[in-house]
Amino acid sequence: MSEQGVERVRAIVDATYRAESRRVLATLIRLLGDFDLAEEALHEAFAAAVEQWPRQGVPESPRAWLVSAGRFKAIDAMRRRARFDASLSEIAYQLEITSEDSAEPDDKAVEDDHLRLIFTCCHPALSPEAQAALTLREVCGLTTEAIARAFLASPSTLAQRIVRAKAKIRDAGIPYEVPVAADLPQRLESVLRVIYLVFNEGYSPSSGQAVTRHDLSAEAIRLGKLLVKLLPEPEAIGLLALMLLNESRRPARTSASGDLVLLDEQDRSLWNREHIAEGISLVERALASRRFGPYTLQAAISAVHAEAANAAATDWPQIACLYDVLARVLPSPVVELNRAVAIAMRDGPEAGLALIDAILARGELTDYSFAHAARADLCRRLGRNADARAAYQQALSLTRQEPERRFLERRLAELPR
Repeated sequence: MSEQGVERVRAIVDATYRAESRRVLATLIRLLGDFDLAEEALHEAFAAAVEQWPRQGVPESPRAWLVSAGRFKAIDAMRRRARFDASLSEIAYQLEITSEDSAEPDDKAVEDDHLRLIFTCCHPALSPEAQAALTLREVCGLTTEAIARAFLASPSTLAQRIVRAKAKIRDAGIPYEVPVAADLPQRLESVLRVIYLVFNEGYSPSSGQAVTRHDLSAEAIRLGKLLVKLLPEPEAIGLLALMLLNESRRPARTSASGDLVLLDEQDRSLWNREHIAEGISLVERALASRRFGPYTLQAAISAVHAEAANAAATDWPQIACLYDVLARVLPSPVVELNRAVAIAMRDGPEAGLALIDAILARGELTDYSFAHAARADLCRRLGRNADARAAYQQALSLTRQEPERRFLERRLAELPR
């Protein structure tokens, strides 16, 4: 094959890694029964693809080829290690027997494996912090450093958390499976929380150069759809609606130069109308159940924004009322902050500013950049430029995402001296 052909195949391998690696890993975990062994097998399989595909051609089903290659690479590795540890010989033999009995995984089997992996990572035997970190690492493929930034923790702390979580799954014999129907509802809350965390890291990354990471938000939506198909509970439906409605705005959230565009300044003709229609239908379905919770309420708020033809047409009284309900269902400083912004839009900036000042006075959200940015915006609208400048500077000191930093710097530059 020519050098140009080799480069083309390597580009295909790279694209396959981005699109399929986490699904392949999920199936390898099921087949091999061990996270670390499966991760090693995954990398061996892609290394083999880089070497063999230029000579042999790209297989008809790259995903199935990678699963098969990874599985046999793991068996070979176990055989080599068995020379030093006799106990591994029996494990390698059992893996080989299982491999011979296993048909090549079809698309549905691989999707099921991915869902099994989610429930395993979100097992109640693990702490909530470990559940989220393990899911982001194993299901979504985020680096330990990226997860650490999202959790405001050191990479070493996150690495230890992930290692301990894997060890607990192994030592406690936590099954790699989707729970039976009777156990699903009690396991649902942690799974929803983790999926939403993944979505948020894609919709508004905690750091980096990009306003959004479409790969993560799209993956969270895909997982949400799988979960709704498996368990059509109102809050699973509500979360999917929320993600679709928020994702519908993604094309308008970034300018041509890569800068952040706020909701009231977005070109709504760029919003994804298919996402909006599907999201509104889902939120209506969840609300009709009368068993909805915070995800459905947040989706209802997003639906009100989606239905407004322009920013001026937004039904802020309805949004403020929905936040009143949400604050009772899910009391938290962040919900209070969002409610304060809605009240500022309904009743004027002074009303919202008083609520934000009360939150900050309690010592809550002092390290949350959006609280200071919201306060700065309200002070700016009131003509309190010195206060706005101080609040923007405080927000800027807490922000690690580059587009958000540029936005705050522009706001600062626009303030009269």
